[in-house]
Amino acid sequence: MPARRHYEDVRVEGHLIDSLIMSKIMDDIVELGGEFETLEFEVGRTNEDASHALLRVIAEDAEHLDRIMTAVQDHGAVPVDPSDAEFVAAPADGVFPEGFYSTTNMETWVRINGGWVRATGPEMDLGIRVNPVECTAEGVPINDVRGGDLYVVGHKGLRVMPVERPRDKQAFEFMNSSVSSEKPKAQIVAEVARLLQRVRSEGKAAIAVVGPAVVHTGAAGHLARLFEMGYLNVLFGGNAVATHDVEWALFGTSLGVRLDTGTIVPGGHEHHLRAINRIRAAGGFAEAVESGVLTKGLMHTLVKNGTPYVLAGSIRDDGPMPGVITDAIEAQAAMRAWCREAGACLMFSTMLHSIATGNMLPASVTTVCVDINPAVVTKLADRGSFQTVGVVTDVGLFLEQLADELAKPA
Repeated sequence: MPARRHYEDVRVEGHLIDSLIMSKIMDDIVELGGEFETLEFEVGRTNEDASHALLRVIAEDAEHLDRIMTAVQDHGAVPVDPSDAEFVAAPADGVFPEGFYSTTNMETWVRINGGWVRATGPEMDLGIRVNPVECTAEGVPINDVRGGDLYVVGHKGLRVMPVERPRDKQAFEFMNSSVSSEKPKAQIVAEVARLLQRVRSEGKAAIAVVGPAVVHTGAAGHLARLFEMGYLNVLFGGNAVATHDVEWALFGTSLGVRLDTGTIVPGGHEHHLRAINRIRAAGGFAEAVESGVLTKGLMHTLVKNGTPYVLAGSIRDDGPMPGVITDAIEAQAAMRAWCREAGACLMFSTMLHSIATGNMLPASVTTVCVDINPAVVTKLADRGSFQTVGVVTDVGLFLEQLADELAKPA
């Protein structure tokens, strides 16, 4: 007798063709060694109308079917007869239950007591903590797990909302820009400017993730203009960006090189440490601004405007500057709070901080990564931040053009 096949019927709806959702579902099924049958497929009459499909997912056994179902649900496939999600208690603090559902960065719903509940805090690589009594669900990082709390296990009772192609033509072209150094920069600058204008009009925050190259290229002043105009609302960075910004403000150098002439200053290698020492002696950035020790620069602008910032330390930091968060988990928590409320994120020449931030951003947050090295954007995409638009160019020129574009009279 032929082996008994295991199958499950799933329904999927949305812009299935132009957003390539159906192709991705079918590719995953075949790649995992399964089969599919198209039971129904109703295509929307126009590009604005949603399509609907009913597929039968066929596998060798129950375990094989579970693997395929876990993959296709990330594209929005939902069982025709959904059951409630399964919950298991965490065995100890900082430990998910075995078989826990690991989240994507897309909006996710959990079926609890026969109804669908949106899980708050969409972010990749979390678990979903549920309260069946209050019918709540939330994404939780592993360090925040507490023994006894209930977490979703397996794939049952879950609905993931894939990110579809934008309906707006300009937004579609922007979001589908490949990583290239040959894109027309003026057009990209204008599109980023429109993005920031839209985010500001919606009352959402725009995050700037900043590396020290912004200071080295002399672009910190242009970045400060974006904060002053209110188009950027919070800064993520490390000890280095703050240190070299203060070094320039106090000594006119960055890494001992004068930014106005490009010449190396004798003894300039000491300037960054002397800059740290001055701020530590003053008691911090705010105190240094208030006392007149720090009178210009990016950090001066942030303090004067009351702009929040998160500076996350690393093992190689000198000092560090006051206010740098040296506990990595604490720094993640501070960044995560902003990521969950963000409307956009701009990343400027910092691989590690960009990847870290990308890991915490929901897929719905438009992310622009500006770097002279295309590998930075590629690594972001490889780690799941597929919503990232890559701009391969000099960060100094880009920031100057962007600030000038946004400073134009309306």
